Amino acid sequence: MPTTSNPSQPANDANDAKTAHLASAAHLANDASAAHPANPANAAHPASPAPKQMSPGHPGYVRMRLALFTSGLATFALLYSTQALLPAISDDLRVQADQASWSVSAATLGLALAVVPLSALSERFGRRAMMTGSLTVAVLLALLVPFAPDLGWLIGLRAVQGVALAGIPASAMAYLSEEVHPKALVGAIGLFVAGNSVGGMSGRILTGWVADGWGWRAALAAVGAMALLCAVAFRLLLPKARNFTPAAVSPRALARTLAGHLSDPLLCRLYAIGALFMTVFGGVYTVIGYRLVAEPFGLSQSLIGSIFLIYLVGTVSSAATGKLVGRLGRRGALYVAVSTTAAGLLLSLLNSIPAVLAGLVLITAGFFAGHAAASSAVSRTAKTGRAQAAALYQASYYIGSSVGGALGAFAFHAAGWGGTVAMGLVAVGGAAAITVYATRKAQAERRAEAARRDLCGVPA
Repeated sequence: MPTTSNPSQPANDANDAKTAHLASAAHLANDASAAHPANPANAAHPASPAPKQMSPGHPGYVRMRLALFTSGLATFALLYSTQALLPAISDDLRVQADQASWSVSAATLGLALAVVPLSALSERFGRRAMMTGSLTVAVLLALLVPFAPDLGWLIGLRAVQGVALAGIPASAMAYLSEEVHPKALVGAIGLFVAGNSVGGMSGRILTGWVADGWGWRAALAAVGAMALLCAVAFRLLLPKARNFTPAAVSPRALARTLAGHLSDPLLCRLYAIGALFMTVFGGVYTVIGYRLVAEPFGLSQSLIGSIFLIYLVGTVSSAATGKLVGRLGRRGALYVAVSTTAAGLLLSLLNSIPAVLAGLVLITAGFFAGHAAASSAVSRTAKTGRAQAAALYQASYYIGSSVGGALGAFAFHAAGWGGTVAMGLVAVGGAAAITVYATRKAQAERRAEAARRDLCGVPA
């Protein structure tokens, strides 16, 4: 049976499924043949390590790693900057949770819609230019966001900010694949991923603590100032690209590549699983502040912000997923992720701080395990246009975040925390159903293959 039809094939060489996915996407982010196959400039991309590629000991290697770390930190601090502040925003602007949640969902939706076209445009204008321009625009918007006069302006500015941030992830991966020696690539990507994680966590914690003393607008200004410092450091540190060759973008060829991926049943299942897991995660962390600020908990904004330290569990969970896949297979790892996430949702229903925290730990661990297992399978499954396949996964992932945030807040407004949990259980049930279908399909294919061998007299 072809490996492309079996997403559970063990990845014994994967020690970190999430980083493995990013490394694979980076190696192939300059797979320009999918977007512009007839362009002779593509031949300029070296098939073997270029003499100018950076590695440890190169004068620019440390600067490059620090620059990409700061870009990842700024990107995810800005992307989710309002999430921990939603109760304060609701109180100040006199809006419900389902309305205020769009300040998060609009940003992630903007990123989801823009990530594919901006990743293609980086082929024409350059990775460094795309990242610099995207980060500059996002920071300028961050300095305006605290002055939004009402919720409509806040949501609009955040949506545009999400579009601007979309130019960073795919361009960063492509820059690394072109400028860093393959033997040093995983380490360079690892620090970029760490910047993402630290940015997502620290941005939420910073806003929570600042909001407690000076309000949500000051908290957003603090994140904007932090992102400005990161942007300046990024621009000063990042070495100039030496191995990039501009290439014309063919919208028709890009559309064919994307259509091919979207017609692949296995890839579509992986996209759906990533979106469903993120629906749960986005819904829970968008609404959790509203639950904890109310009775019987009554936590302060700073303590609610500190809850996001639980994100560190995701780092451990992602790193362990490679071994889990190697032991149980891809689908086995997904079953574990589904069960863990569902158990966390149910545990969080108890009106006890320890139970809620334990529930969040399980939800976070299950989400990151499911995301790592699904995302790493995308690059292994796609045989051509892998950069575009990875970009489509990112798009579906952030659409899931937007939908989860909006639906989770709507369910909370309608039925309280129990409504949000019910929404999450439906989403995780969808991921389970897709995995069960894939399992049965693989079993049927194995039986059909065995029957064919028996019929032809071919030994197993």
